Amino acid sequence: MTRPYPSPPPRSTFRHGDLYRALLEAGVSLAREGGPAAVALREATRRVGVVPNAAYRHFASQADLLMAVRAQALATAAHSMELELESIKPLVGRTSKAQLAARARARLRAVGTGYVRFAQSEPGLFRTAFGGVDTPREPPDAASSSPSAPGPYQLLAAALDDMTAAGVLPRDRRTHAEYVAWSAVHGLAMLVIDGPLHGLPANEIKRLTQAVLDMVDRGI
Repeated sequence: MTRPYPSPPPRSTFRHGDLYRALLEAGVSLAREGGPAAVALREATRRVGVVPNAAYRHFASQADLLMAVRAQALATAAHSMELELESIKPLVGRTSKAQLAARARARLRAVGTGYVRFAQSEPGLFRTAFGGVDTPREPPDAASSSPSAPGPYQLLAAALDDMTAAGVLPRDRRTHAEYVAWSAVHGLAMLVIDGPLHGLPANEIKRLTQAVLDMVDRGI
């Protein structure tokens, strides 16, 4: 049985911007609990403690709130991937071709590892970021990302560009390589959170993740 949330007393006023942030935070909490299907505008207003009509000043519809929550989920996914990238030691001094190739491979591996780790640690946000949302057939974070804050797709693309620059990925195989790599790693992530791999020990998931990334490295 689902534990009911107590209803806070309604508020009549918020400082400019506070209500938007409060509703967005409530939407993110709902996504964490139940994925995209749980993101309901009325429930968000109830949790914040305002009447439903107050939300329409910031979100014209439930779909608008869902897309804003999705953007936050994508940013969280990107952060998980960036943390893995930051663990790679920078090259210093003169570098050989082999060192550049090894670093490029490590960057692709870090992007994939961060993606699966995000799915494991935030399954509700993962489902919200990458599934259950009606969007055009384009990179999922193309519209919401900027050069200063790349999203998951941009981080993957940059890693593959590094692979090409280092001579690891032939230029004639670079086109659509994002989708090949993404499909493999996303499939593993879904098996881990919603499929037969759910409940495996963490060290086994880590081993499988590296095996899939080895396959991606060899196959693209």
